[in-house]
Amino acid sequence: MTLTRRVSVIVPTFDRLAMLREALACIRDVEGSGIQADFEILVGDNGLKEKTQLLCLEYGAIYVPAHVRGPSSARNAAMGAASGDFLAFLDDDDAWVRGHIEPHLAYLDAHPEHDAVFGQAIYTDPDLNPVSAPWPAAPGSGDDLMRNMLSGVFAQIGTVVARRSVIDSIGYFDTRDMGAEDVDWLLRLATKKKLGFVATPCVLFRGRAPTDAQERLRIRFARQVFLRHALPNALRLWKSPFDMMRSYHKQLFHFYQHFTQKAIRCAENGSPGDVVEALKVPALYLPLLLASEFVQPRPLRTALLAAGRRWLNGGAGSPGWIVRWRSDR
Repeated sequence: MTLTRRVSVIVPTFDRLAMLREALACIRDVEGSGIQADFEILVGDNGLKEKTQLLCLEYGAIYVPAHVRGPSSARNAAMGAASGDFLAFLDDDDAWVRGHIEPHLAYLDAHPEHDAVFGQAIYTDPDLNPVSAPWPAAPGSGDDLMRNMLSGVFAQIGTVVARRSVIDSIGYFDTRDMGAEDVDWLLRLATKKKLGFVATPCVLFRGRAPTDAQERLRIRFARQVFLRHALPNALRLWKSPFDMMRSYHKQLFHFYQHFTQKAIRCAENGSPGDVVEALKVPALYLPLLLASEFVQPRPLRTALLAAGRRWLNGGAGSPGWIVRWRSDR
């Protein structure tokens, strides 16, 4: 049987050879599972070039150097070299599961008005052991889909298959949006009502604890992407400014949790300065949400009150001036 479809698989990488090997192996495994298409793997690399080239040769992948740091640049370089009818994506630290791709191709065949379709991801631990059910369950369509995507529903890029013509219609990934470039790219499709969904598990999404520096950077760009897409479409997506604000809070809530949970840990084990540092980000980006923590006896308020009593009594983490004041009494 002659295969007439070609799927160009875009894999950005940067100095993670062991994970890249797993990613390339799982792509070839999906290709060999009976799917009626052949795969062209393009590895966009802005890291260890010689070693990555050798690994690409081993898996029959095309090596594409990217001369600017960041996953957007690596993806864009690979997309520019793609020759397939369709584009699929996989980050080098994630893994596809069998059953991916074919439902997406069938969906695009049945919906010529759509340029791309995404499926479901499964959160895993660092060893790719699943820790969640497939998500999202039912993200909606049209304006409902876009509103949900601006309210915390995350379309993971590894679940996406797009027509290659999408490059002409919406362009490449924005290299300025570090950590939010995939959300921006998919929202461009959702704005045009060109994005569909299939309830099919597609990718194992490897979980790793982010650093504070990473989250500070990501929340800044996530906010920019939200405003970029929300403001021009606000009148058709939300009934009131309060509804839009609720979506904004949902979109950034996982960043909020990261820093408020750190503030609780610092209140229990650290100093007032550590707590203040942890709360700077939520105070800057989500001040109303942070203020609501102090209206009711929530964990953050409880932890801060307990820490305040401990510090005033000269306990662990007390500022030096309180310790000196108590010793002079």
